[in-house]
Amino acid sequence: MSDLPPVLLVFGYAMLTAVATGLGALPLLALRKVPPRVLGLANGGAAGLMVGASFQLMREGLELSMPRMLIGMALGLAAIVVSQRLLERREGDVGVAELDGASARKALLILGVMTAHSFAEGIGVGVSFGSTVSFGIFISLAIAVHNVPEGLAISLAMVPRGVPVWRAAWWSIFSSLPQPLMAVPAFLFVQVFEPFLPVGLGLAAGAMLWMAQSELLPDATEAASKEAVATTFVLALMAMVGFQVLIGG
Repeated sequence: MSDLPPVLLVFGYAMLTAVATGLGALPLLALRKVPPRVLGLANGGAAGLMVGASFQLMREGLELSMPRMLIGMALGLAAIVVSQRLLERREGDVGVAELDGASARKALLILGVMTAHSFAEGIGVGVSFGSTVSFGIFISLAIAVHNVPEGLAISLAMVPRGVPVWRAAWWSIFSSLPQPLMAVPAFLFVQVFEPFLPVGLGLAAGAMLWMAQSELLPDATEAASKEAVATTFVLALMAMVGFQVLIGG
């Protein structure tokens, strides 16, 4: 694969990172009929995964530029609040996958947050290939592995509500399509895109933190005990952070 033209190489590895997101849905093949308590714990686990991922995004953004990362977080917070209010007004008309109403609104918000995250990761892949091919491959593989639990977070918000696993996997991959789309221009114009990377990282982190606190955790505590939700949340957060350490993130 190293004999491919540079642009195709970058696109191929970035597409690999997107496809890997769909693997996160596979553990949910065992789910059939889901009791409300399990749905609550699934929301708590998804929140923990998203908060863990946001910690990593903030750490990477701080290493690049604290002011730009904080600006990105403010933009992410504003974007998710505005989106949530717009979707609330049109809640009866909203539909995604096999969901409608409030469930569809939450799914759309999660997909939007993860898609915003993917723009930053796509820029990261392209910029890393602008350094060296070997560094670009390493970053791509690290992001691909990191995307698996993110796909799980998306699937946890969809499968327990009745969406088929294969469709949740597709939506997970869809949320990561900005990675190959952004990687190529970032590779070709490294000097232009590199300053925007901490902004993109902060934007995704701010949106993720809001989503976990405002939507997922309140829903979780309605269906399961606060103690069980808190335990699931912390375990999922620990798993995501530990996962990042293992892959050298």
